[in-house]
Amino acid sequence: MAQLRIALAQVNPTVGDLGGNADLIVAWSRRAAEAGAHLVAFPEMMLTGYPIEDLALRASFVQASQRALEQVARRLADEGLGDLPVVTGYVDRRAVSLVRTGQPAGSPLDAAAWLHGGEVLVRSAKHHLPNYGVFDESRVFVRGDRLPVVRLHGVDVATAVCEDLWQDGGPVSVTDTAGAGLLLVLNASPYERNKDDVRLELCARRAREAGCALAYVNMVGGQDELVFDGDSVIVGADGDLLARAPQFTEHLLVADLAVPAADPAARPGRVPADALDGTTITIDRRVLSPDPLPAYPVRPQELAEPLDDLAEVYGALVLGTRDYVRKNGFRSVLVGLSGGIDSALVTTIAADALGPDNVHVVMLPSRYSSEHSVSDAEELVKRQGVHARIVPIRGMVDAFEAEVELHGLAAENLQARIRATVWMGLSNEHGHLVLTGGNKSELATGYSTLYGDSAGGFAPIKDLVKTLVWDLSRWRNGRAGSDLPFLHPFTGPPIPEAIIAKEPSAELSPGQRDSDSLPPYEVLDPLLTDYVERDLGRDALIAAGHDPALVERVIRLVDLAEYKRRQYPPGPKVTSKNFGRDRRVPITNRWREPAAD
Repeated sequence: MAQLRIALAQVNPTVGDLGGNADLIVAWSRRAAEAGAHLVAFPEMMLTGYPIEDLALRASFVQASQRALEQVARRLADEGLGDLPVVTGYVDRRAVSLVRTGQPAGSPLDAAAWLHGGEVLVRSAKHHLPNYGVFDESRVFVRGDRLPVVRLHGVDVATAVCEDLWQDGGPVSVTDTAGAGLLLVLNASPYERNKDDVRLELCARRAREAGCALAYVNMVGGQDELVFDGDSVIVGADGDLLARAPQFTEHLLVADLAVPAADPAARPGRVPADALDGTTITIDRRVLSPDPLPAYPVRPQELAEPLDDLAEVYGALVLGTRDYVRKNGFRSVLVGLSGGIDSALVTTIAADALGPDNVHVVMLPSRYSSEHSVSDAEELVKRQGVHARIVPIRGMVDAFEAEVELHGLAAENLQARIRATVWMGLSNEHGHLVLTGGNKSELATGYSTLYGDSAGGFAPIKDLVKTLVWDLSRWRNGRAGSDLPFLHPFTGPPIPEAIIAKEPSAELSPGQRDSDSLPPYEVLDPLLTDYVERDLGRDALIAAGHDPALVERVIRLVDLAEYKRRQYPPGPKVTSKNFGRDRRVPITNRWREPAAD
């Protein structure tokens, strides 16, 4: 057996910030060198950030990525890090002489490179290009067909990229044939609930199939709707977990591995990898250092405890909100604080993400606002220490109604739209980003006001059904004083219990309650999950135990509200299917689920 100390740099790049991302590569490579690592690996598309979407089709961007890769290789050597092999993701292109119909312009590649001695030692690219859920990679990339195997201190290290681990065939399937002692996988795998367990099982299964240890380095950070949770892992050839990084934070995972020494007779070759599409993978062998290292003392292995389910979701919301605000150049946010549970949770997430001093709330009582709504909101402000102001809107509503006569729903929505005008005015005046407070149950059923409560720049709880809003609020209150890195150290529960306990209401008409228009959320939310996230049709929903009349009603509400959702701001994806990149249905659409015969 040979020894190898590897470092997985679980870091947070920014899309398009090639200079800043290069700085991260150098800084974290230095940390790896100081830890005595023999190899450091960074996530998929580290140099460009991920996903780059149609930037991949822009020749100037791809060329900038190629230049930046060469520059960072030279810079590593210039700063005394040239002897440390660095593996990183970037965007490249395949050299082609003809433009092919049906191929992305410029033939971009989701690429990986080994940097050493001031040069780019080897290049490869992702083979399997996902085209489901939030991914559109077949649209913007062409696939690679190589498995690089680099001999480092007598160990053959193979490299693959993200989706190649998830799909059969391709580079990972020939790792065993290549005789690799370690499979290194660069990833930008977005978070969703319960995905960490699925990933770990996948890594264990692929390690057993490849007959070698597997190191999985994942990105961390927020990018528009996506949140990357890190959770980098290393498993042995038997699938046993050897090391694990924490979630939702940058981290350098360093581990000592004992792996089989390379076969001196191993040669490059071409191996059929997928009988279905005729894929042949070229095994590209390079040698950096042929001989194993002398035995050395090993470090204790690091095994971070995975977070529980609600902690994971909350961590994703905090990280996604923080990065959206900061990466887009905002310093502060504004929330319309109503005294209800949704705006209370949004305010709390913002305070955890940015610190209370960067959170501004405005209370906008109307003629229908209850006294306890204002007092509950004031109590939350006191507990959290955020900035607050009260702007009564009754006079504004009266002035509008004096000029335009409105009734019923139009009159109710006027109040919501006046509130939004105040939010956006304060945003323009002070530079705050407005955070929108709608939840997934409201978005699904259209229970929101266009240009009213739907106004804003980012929607932290957009992918939470209402019952999950309550669950997370209770969870957060129970973690006062917790040492979780994504929680602000409030001295007590940040959300008043009265806000959690009260019956939800938009307070746009006398005595209004959500239950006047919607079924109880305990009944509604499971039905919405089955229809929106599982794509069950009418008959399947009824077969799943949902009330037939309610199924008919909810399907109609969801289908008719699509035009509203298209105008809603982005928010962090935490479920298997969010409203946004995940779920795409036509607005103009006459299809309706057929009634039973």
